[in-house]
Amino acid sequence: MSAAAALVVAAALAGCGSTIYFAGRTLPPSGLANRVLIAIQNPNTTNTGTLLFVDAFYDIRYRYNSANVGPAFAISGYSGNLPISIQNLPEQQAGAVYGSGDGSFVMVNYAGETASGGNVSGLNGFSSSVYVSRNESYVVAASQGSHVMTVINRGTGGSYPLSLPGVYRVSLNPAGSVALAFVQNSNYVYYPRQLTAAQTIAYSGGPSTWPLGAQDCEPQTAPAWCLFQALDPASTKGNIIPLTFDRPVKAVFSADGGTAYILNCGPECGGTRASVTQLPIAPMIFLLGQASGLLPSTTTPSTLCGTVNLATGCVPTPGGASNALVDSSTLYVVGQEYSGGYWGGNLTRINLSTNTVSAPAVSISDGAPGAVSRMIEADDDTLWIGMTKCNTGVRAAAGQPYGCLTMYNLSTNAVTLMPYNNDATGIAAVSGLHKIYTAEGGQIYIYSTVDGTAIDNQFVTESGTSYDVAYMDGLTDANNTVY
Repeated sequence: MSAAAALVVAAALAGCGSTIYFAGRTLPPSGLANRVLIAIQNPNTTNTGTLLFVDAFYDIRYRYNSANVGPAFAISGYSGNLPISIQNLPEQQAGAVYGSGDGSFVMVNYAGETASGGNVSGLNGFSSSVYVSRNESYVVAASQGSHVMTVINRGTGGSYPLSLPGVYRVSLNPAGSVALAFVQNSNYVYYPRQLTAAQTIAYSGGPSTWPLGAQDCEPQTAPAWCLFQALDPASTKGNIIPLTFDRPVKAVFSADGGTAYILNCGPECGGTRASVTQLPIAPMIFLLGQASGLLPSTTTPSTLCGTVNLATGCVPTPGGASNALVDSSTLYVVGQEYSGGYWGGNLTRINLSTNTVSAPAVSISDGAPGAVSRMIEADDDTLWIGMTKCNTGVRAAAGQPYGCLTMYNLSTNAVTLMPYNNDATGIAAVSGLHKIYTAEGGQIYIYSTVDGTAIDNQFVTESGTSYDVAYMDGLTDANNTVY
C-alpha cells in the first residue's frame, strides 16, 4: 500500500475508533488523520491570534456526524499575537509558528495538538526571518530592527546575538548544520560558526584577535560563536576579498545536503542580474570549528553572477530569483521581471545535472518584487505558487485577468492562473487527497490538484484573518512552504 493510500485508509478507520495511522504515528486526540492547521489573526475582539485545525478529509471544522457542530478544533495552549507563518515539520510531528505581533516563536506538538513546546526564548526583538532545524536543536533568526543574527542552541539554552547591521533574512539547511544570513541591499553572504575551546581562548582578546572574516564574535570576552563573511581564498588579514553576489536573498539546499543554491535577486532587489550560485556547504558547517571565512580555492571570477563562480559556476535567470524549490535534479526558481513599468512573475527551471536553464521561463502570477512567495509540490504532478500584490503587476496594468495563485503542471508545463482572491499567503498540500488548502485575502480556499477547480470551502472558513496553512499530516517535511 502506498503512503498516500495509507493516509486515506487511516482517515476512514478513524471514524470507527481505530488508531491505525501512517508511518507509526499515533492518532491524535481529535481522532483526525488529515489535519490542516490554520494560523488566524484577530479571531475575535478579545484574542489577537489562534491556531485552529480542520478535518481535510471531509473539509469541515468540526467532528464528522456530530450533532453539535462546535466547537472548532484548536491547538491548546497557544497564545501568540498575529501569527503569520507555520514552519511545518510533519515527520517530527511538530510545527513552529511565528507571531508578528509579539515576536513569539511557538513550538506546536502535532501528536498532542498542543503548544506544549512553548515559546522559544532568546530571540532578540522581532524577527524578519526565523527557522528551527528539523531536529529542533537550533533556531536561527534575523532581527532587522536589532541588527543581529541570533543563533539559539536549544539543547544548552545558549543564545548568541551576532551583530550584522541590515540583516533581514536567514536560511537554514534541513540538517540544522549550516545557516546563511543576508543583508538587505547587500551583495555579500554571511554564516555563523561555533568555536572550539582552543579557539575561544585564542580569540578572547577582542576584535583584533578575531579570525579572518569574522564580523562579530560573542560573547566578546570569551567567544563561543563567530559570524563570518564568505571570503575569496586569496584573502589575508591585510587584504579582505569578499565573495560578491548580486543582492542574494535566500538559499535552498540540494537533496544530499552538500550544496547551497544562493538566489541572487538582482533587479528585483536593486541589483543587476538575477541568477543562482552554487556554494559547497562544508566550509560553513556549524561545528567544524574552522577559524576563517574562506571558501574553497575553486573560486574564480565570473562576469555573469557577481564575482563568485565556484566549480559548478552560476546560472543567470532573467525571469528573476527570489524563491526556489529543489526537486531531485531540477531547481524551480520563481521571480519577477521588470517590463514596461511593471513586474511580471516567472518560473525558471534549472537542470542541476548540467547547471543550465532547461527551458525558457514561463509566465506565472505577478507579485511584489523580492517578496517572499510560497511554493509547494502537491498531488497530480503539480507545483503551486502563491504571490502577494499581484494586482500591481503587468497583467493588471494591461487589463488582463490576474490572480495571486498559480498551478503549474510539472509533466506538461501547463500554467493555470487561479482567480484573484487577494494576496496568497499560505498553501498546504493535502497529500493523497488530491487537494490543496490556501490562505488568500484572509480566507481559506480549497482547490483540486487534478484540474484546479474550487472545492466547497463553506465549512472550513473562520472568523478573523486566516494568514497561513500547513498540512500537519504530510508525508514528509517537504510539505512546507516556510523553510
